[in-house]
Amino acid sequence: MADLSVRFAGLELKNPLLSASGTFGHGLEMSGFVPPAALGAWVSKTVTLEPRHGNPAPRICETEAGFLNSIGLENRGLADYEATVLASLENTDAVIFTNIGGRTPEEFAEMAARLDGYDQISAFEVNLSCPNVQGGKLPFATDPATAEATIAGVRAVTKKPIFAKLSPNVAFIGEIAKAVEAGGADGITAVNTLLGMSVDWRTRKPGLALVMGGYSGLGIKPVALRCAWNCATSVKIPIIGCGGIFTADDVLEFLVAGCSAVQIGTASFSNPALLGELPALLESRLAEAGLNSIQELIGTLRRES
Repeated sequence: MADLSVRFAGLELKNPLLSASGTFGHGLEMSGFVPPAALGAWVSKTVTLEPRHGNPAPRICETEAGFLNSIGLENRGLADYEATVLASLENTDAVIFTNIGGRTPEEFAEMAARLDGYDQISAFEVNLSCPNVQGGKLPFATDPATAEATIAGVRAVTKKPIFAKLSPNVAFIGEIAKAVEAGGADGITAVNTLLGMSVDWRTRKPGLALVMGGYSGLGIKPVALRCAWNCATSVKIPIIGCGGIFTADDVLEFLVAGCSAVQIGTASFSNPALLGELPALLESRLAEAGLNSIQELIGTLRRES
């Protein structure tokens, strides 16, 4: 069988498949559908310093080739994550990425400092890019200087690998990628959701209470793939691709474009077991192509001269 293992940012993952933050619970809630051993890594829902109730309903709306969400980073806060979620992870061998969110650069750093001593956490994913808070202003993901300073603050308090989760809602994502690399990020997750909206013309009402939200699903794949490639060709640190990935072929396309791994989110809503099914499908695709290792595909995009 082909070797699916990948190595980057000091991590060794059994395969390049990760859950996407916000789609697979805080810890291992989805283990009834996907055994912990099946994934390269589990990525938590965003944890914030204080509890957040999230945005008003309706905050999920199905639309063309995907759906819109405006959850607003609902969670029980850092203290509960420490006491409840991390405690439940003590006896698992799963690789865990804890996704952290903050209102200020100082909050991001404070969270990383508090969580740094937990062996259950293999890496931090720093959520610079949620479009469903602060009115979609994306203060940490649209300004290179702010992005760099935020990552630098986290870097100063932890030696764990740091992955900066970037937004597609910018003009030049490569510039943001360079900024977080300069700030000390060990890798980049590209990308979060696109800003979008839906309207029911009959009722004259928007699909979401806050009108705008994050659009995810099949429809964003070409944009996400472009963003991941822009990042991969702008920096030397590894890229985790995310956005519109539903099939083994989708996974391999992101790897060819320069990603070292991928995250899968919206696809798990229609098939919660998908992440556990994909390793065998990836092995089959590699065997058909005569490849012995998935590493042989990473960054092999052929550009015509």
